[in-house]
Amino acid sequence: MQIPGHIDPLPVPRAITPREDGRVDLLGLSREQIRAELEGAGLDGKQAKLRAKQIFHWLYHRGVTDFDAMTDIAKAQRPFFAQRFVIGRPQVVEAQVSSDGTRKWLLRSDDGQDYEMVFIPDADRGTLCVSSQVGCTLNCRFCHTGTMRLVRNLTPGEIVGQVMLARDALGEWPRGSMASTTDDEDDDAPQYTTDGRMLTNIVMMGMGEPLYNFDNVRDALKVVMDGDGLALSKRRITLSTSGVVPMMARAGDEIGVNLAVSLHAVTKEIRDEIVPINRKYGIEELLSACAAYPGANNARRITFEYVMLKDKNDSDDDARELVRLIRQYKLPAKVNLIPFNPWPGAIYECSSPERVKRFSDIIFEAGISAPVRTPRGRDIAAACGQLKTQASKMSRAELDRLADEKMAALATSG
Repeated sequence: MQIPGHIDPLPVPRAITPREDGRVDLLGLSREQIRAELEGAGLDGKQAKLRAKQIFHWLYHRGVTDFDAMTDIAKAQRPFFAQRFVIGRPQVVEAQVSSDGTRKWLLRSDDGQDYEMVFIPDADRGTLCVSSQVGCTLNCRFCHTGTMRLVRNLTPGEIVGQVMLARDALGEWPRGSMASTTDDEDDDAPQYTTDGRMLTNIVMMGMGEPLYNFDNVRDALKVVMDGDGLALSKRRITLSTSGVVPMMARAGDEIGVNLAVSLHAVTKEIRDEIVPINRKYGIEELLSACAAYPGANNARRITFEYVMLKDKNDSDDDARELVRLIRQYKLPAKVNLIPFNPWPGAIYECSSPERVKRFSDIIFEAGISAPVRTPRGRDIAAACGQLKTQASKMSRAELDRLADEKMAALATSG
């Protein structure tokens, strides 16, 4: 299926990021992929299967990055692995902490591409907002990320690496030695820092459209959900799409996590403007796909994300039409109302608090949950719709144009 817009030019997913030292990075690999790598390095099938199981546990359950820490692997064999393999982490370019406790990391890949992830602490949960692409191809007009070009898809290792890095920063890996045999020590008991914020939820709502990087996102989330590793329940993972209709059923069947849909408008005219993918997959087609999403029910409702834009999509009629559509398609749904988060150059304004409350009340009165999301991390540009790195590369024509403008301005001032 041809996907509209720019796509990763590589013909196959990059499961392993090439390294200059020739070692293979195991981060993001499944148990079976690790076993295959070990067999390729010369271990026989039985040894490779055993060692893959052990390494998988240490990598994803314990968070170790050094083979010497793997105490159930013979000391004499550890150098063999260290010479051939590495357990990496994304490079942190910058880490910021908001006044409300939200954290944002600017990360850099081995090939020099930048992307961001955000951790949002709450009293009863900690949510990690994970990116799936460097840039984005959808050009949603209210979203800062949408002003970037799509540079490339993130690999499974780069996606899983965001979760690993967050757990590193939050100090929530279990501690203790597997070699211990004492009954009074629970080696797997999590030991946390005084930060007090444990990563409990993941939302694929960072940079990029997850369903335009389907295979890599699926493979990464399977690693995250594996019971012998990161072991995060699929009920605590939400994948957000702007409406890539052909991939939605596959997401339900092959990943099975919660679904969020960036709706943001209830008429063709307005959604065509602010979410351009609507011109390819219209509201009716999108809502039909939501109604057919595998596993959706009242216990696992579909979330509709709705950014509140002043005088654009926030009228009483818009709220009533949203209710009508949800009822027409018999959707088990809730609506997240998102006050617009400003960014430099944005052409929209946020609806007033009174308008947002009125919009929410109309939906609530119809028996549909419509909470207003509290903006988080605005002061570090970490809020919804604000993520953008400097990874977008200017074309030669753009650079030439800027140079010409600069020269013209200097000439005028002179």
